[in-house]
Amino acid sequence: MHTTILLAAQRITRYAYVPFMLLGLNGLGIALSAAGAPKYWLLAILASAIAASFLAERIIPYEQGWNHDLGDSRRDRIHAMVNETLILISVAAIPLLAAIVPSARIWPGELPFAGQVLLAVLIADFGITTVHLASHKIGLLWRFHAVHHSVTRFYGLNGLMKHPVHQTVEMAAGVAPLILLGLPVGVASVLALAVAIQLLLQHSNADYRVGPAEYVLALNAGHRFHHLKWAGIGDVNFGLFTLLWDHLYRTYSYDPARRFTSEQLGMAAAPDYPVDYARQLIHPFTAAGGCGTTTTNT
Repeated sequence: MHTTILLAAQRITRYAYVPFMLLGLNGLGIALSAAGAPKYWLLAILASAIAASFLAERIIPYEQGWNHDLGDSRRDRIHAMVNETLILISVAAIPLLAAIVPSARIWPGELPFAGQVLLAVLIADFGITTVHLASHKIGLLWRFHAVHHSVTRFYGLNGLMKHPVHQTVEMAAGVAPLILLGLPVGVASVLALAVAIQLLLQHSNADYRVGPAEYVLALNAGHRFHHLKWAGIGDVNFGLFTLLWDHLYRTYSYDPARRFTSEQLGMAAAPDYPVDYARQLIHPFTAAGGCGTTTTNT
């Protein structure tokens, strides 16, 4: 009986998890924001998304060992708290920025609210993807982005495991064009929720299925290739929400037959990269923080 229930839960989770997160929780956020609900409801949805992420990773783990603490859980929680706070601050700052930054005021507010959110996602995806790609090519940006690539297991909270400097640069690239267009705060709030949910899905240890959508959506199956530890080999699949820009930039790579282990993740050029939070904040400012990116190992 127990086995039957477990198998049923696995089958349901494998195919329903992504629609629940992408359509269900984002959809709820859109509906509540469109109705003028208080913004704290979005935090409640985010908490539900985090809980669902951890549950799915235990029902259908891609790699069982990645569910276990490697001395990094506390650090990752701090990263998540700090970086999600930065995202929320950026949303709260939009009215102020809109007041002091010249804006074209051409945001299509006549579109249905869901359509406005989708448009914001696509525009932000371009900016974030482009800066992400640049972060693998420009040494100064790589210093801060390397924090994210030091992980040796792949699970939900890895998505928000970023140096706050790089998190700020990425978000600025995604949001600045939207502010110039006159993005409403309500749409920005749902965009912030969508970013957090997407990062949970993209780095998830859940072995879910999305069919042909895996060639278009920037989910975990494709993003694992981005975290291969050999420089150059991992310079693929930079998209946050979609892989559309990767197809355009010719940085798309995917092999559905490939399996990943911790031995393939991290940075071959910096195997002793700092693990604790405080040292990761400081490391990009040190002489060793450049973390060479020109190895050709495969």
